[in-house]
Amino acid sequence: MDKKGLSLKESVWSQLDRKAGAIIELTIRQLRHRLSTWVVLGVGVLIMLLLLAFYVDSVRDGFESIDNDGDSVDEDEDGYPLGQEIKYGHSDFDSSQYPGVGKYIPIGEIDDNDLLRNTSGNYSWFGQGILDPVWINMNYTGNEWDPIINWQDEINTCPEGEAFTDWVLVEYGSACVYGNGEYVFKGEFQASGSVEVPMDYYLAWGIYTDSFYVEPDPISMYIDEDDINWDDILLQSSQGFDDDGDCTRENWSEDSNWIYVDDEGEEFDNDKNGNGIICDVQWILDGDGNVIEINKDSNVDEDPIDEKFMGESSHRTFIIGVGKMAFVILLGLFLPLFLSLGLIRDETENGTLHYLLSKPIHRGEFIIYRLLGYLSVTGTYILFLSLFMGLFSSLLGPGESIIRLSDMPIWLGIGFATILVLCAYGALFNTLALISPKYGIYVCISIGVWEFVMGILTIANPNWTISAISINHWALQIIDSIVLIAWPDTLQLQQMSLAFNLETGLDIFWKPPAHTLGTSNPLVSIFISIIMLSLFTVSMLGIGQSIFKNREIM
Repeated sequence: MDKKGLSLKESVWSQLDRKAGAIIELTIRQLRHRLSTWVVLGVGVLIMLLLLAFYVDSVRDGFESIDNDGDSVDEDEDGYPLGQEIKYGHSDFDSSQYPGVGKYIPIGEIDDNDLLRNTSGNYSWFGQGILDPVWINMNYTGNEWDPIINWQDEINTCPEGEAFTDWVLVEYGSACVYGNGEYVFKGEFQASGSVEVPMDYYLAWGIYTDSFYVEPDPISMYIDEDDINWDDILLQSSQGFDDDGDCTRENWSEDSNWIYVDDEGEEFDNDKNGNGIICDVQWILDGDGNVIEINKDSNVDEDPIDEKFMGESSHRTFIIGVGKMAFVILLGLFLPLFLSLGLIRDETENGTLHYLLSKPIHRGEFIIYRLLGYLSVTGTYILFLSLFMGLFSSLLGPGESIIRLSDMPIWLGIGFATILVLCAYGALFNTLALISPKYGIYVCISIGVWEFVMGILTIANPNWTISAISINHWALQIIDSIVLIAWPDTLQLQQMSLAFNLETGLDIFWKPPAHTLGTSNPLVSIFISIIMLSLFTVSMLGIGQSIFKNREIM
């Protein structure tokens, strides 16, 4: 290149570079000397420190295991937890029914209209009639809920007249002396003798088996008693199995009259998922090998070890929740609202814009350079803040390694998505301030409220069409997509949380990316989201340049 060409190159490109650098540097210097800048950035740091403090507190306390399926309770306070009582076919609402207690075996009955109205023997009796006893058990306890006759109390003489004709006993659990050593009774008792049952009255009798002692199981046996069983290969759909035996129910005392329910409160079914395999967990995979649904048989993997599962899923919930709520929605809105709104407007009000534009610079370029200066401040701030959060949360998170390197792509993705949001909101708010310098701030605040609501709706359900017209919707989709790339088993953890009643919050803050064009590929969602945010930013810059180009500068 000759000297003339070199001088031309120096005069055009070096001047252009110097113009851009000078305006960007001026913007950075102005933002750096504003008190509002440091207040906003400082508030952002305080928010992150507060969130880290909450996370540190939760990590320090650990993840206490809970009874996911509710079988560790002891409602009747008989010393036996519900899980042990169910094994023996007993209710947990009757303290007289417990593992090892004598079981009632019915022998016979006299119905209201049976012709034979007399019987005899040594039984437990229930109903109404006239007893001619040989022996009466004065210490009989029977069933807590039945009307037991207390023979130890003084038994009164019956009223005059014929029993069941002139008078009847009204109160259950009562008896009276009828004469000649006979008793009229109404209730339950144990005795040996003869019984006459008047017409239209009912009597049943049977025996109780001998009781035997059963050692009460500790409540801890029914917490984390059936850990989740799965292999990392996921080559077959049947993964879980019954660790604690409450699905196979081997050596259980079955009761035909007892309706067994499972850990979900539904009728017990050892092939509830209908895959033909007894007491297992069915894992359904999509074409990419991701677990999209988990269906389990009754009482299988119903109470997994919470500390192991909750530690990982809660850690991911923290990162995703902070990334979406604190970075994209809060910082993504408030930073441009305070820092980009006055990029052109303040210079106009201060009277300095005239001097800046007196230099050989196009007005459109001026807007771009001002936004680049704003992004240099906010983008650097977001990048360092996300790396700071990533470093500390990685050190505190679960796992055997000192630093969870798998977390860093997520935090970098959060920073990248937030910077795209800052760029889009910066262009939008700056353009609104050009359209209406006086009332633009009120419009921006209204849009900020709208965007906040749309962000919450996107977190709740990214498939809602109305949320797709907001800016932060697309940034949140980027985070969802990056999570699926860096942590491909997140969908699996989410399904495990839903299947085994583990409330981690993961299903609240994370959903599979919606905009994949039917491919389920997160890279497609990232590409579409970047395109949408870029188109919005460019369109806002174009509108702002068109307005600014035709405006008279005083």
